[in-house]
Amino acid sequence: MKSIKISIPSLIENIKIIESFIDNARENFEINDDIYGNIMISVTECISNAIIHGNQSDKNKLVNLELRLEDDLLKFTIEDEGKGFELEALADPTAPENLEKPGGRGIFLIKHLSDEVKFEEGGRKVILSFYMD
Repeated sequence: MKSIKISIPSLIENIKIIESFIDNARENFEINDDIYGNIMISVTECISNAIIHGNQSDKNKLVNLELRLEDDLLKFTIEDEGKGFELEALADPTAPENLEKPGGRGIFLIKHLSDEVKFEEGGRKVILSFYMD
């Protein structure tokens, strides 16, 4: 099993580091174009949530990202040092009253672009899975 990890301080400009990490992983793990875009959007959105909502943009708190390849499944584990959140408490971005709101679509997007999404440790840890075939 291949595995690579990175930790970044909670500054939104560090998303660039994550994009480079995914680009490098694209070569090392031979990620095909069909899922590359979904991975890039899902992982950067998840990291952004961890920075802003999880760690409250506190540069002294880290966001950790681990990428593991298990058979034909790529798993990205994103973990922050925040308090977590209740998934059930999130507003439905497709509800009529929320359609005009500028935010609130991140998790909706992540769920639609990933093959599997798991929330652990009260939402502080998110595991995004993508099939390689």
